[in-house]
Amino acid sequence: MTAALAEIKILRFTPAGLPAIDVVLEHRSTQTEAGQARQVNALLKAVAFGALAERIARQAVGSSWIFQGFLATPRNSKSLVLHIQDIQPDTY
Repeated sequence: MTAALAEIKILRFTPAGLPAIDVVLEHRSTQTEAGQARQVNALLKAVAFGALAERIARQAVGSSWIFQGFLATPRNSKSLVLHIQDIQPDTY
């Protein structure tokens, strides 16, 4: 998923001492649906752990990246969270 870092929370540590960071991603694109162009805008909560969390903490709000990971629903929640496993600069 290509998205910008819309919000970056403060780097925190899990009880096991693992760095963790919560972010909000903003995706904007044009998609084709039923033969028509459609503007797509979405905000998605995301989380990263370990060295990747530390790397994300050093990035600028608004910077655009290609994110890879998996979606999960946290305990006691109904919303999806992207667990980021890799990021690459969006060079387009």
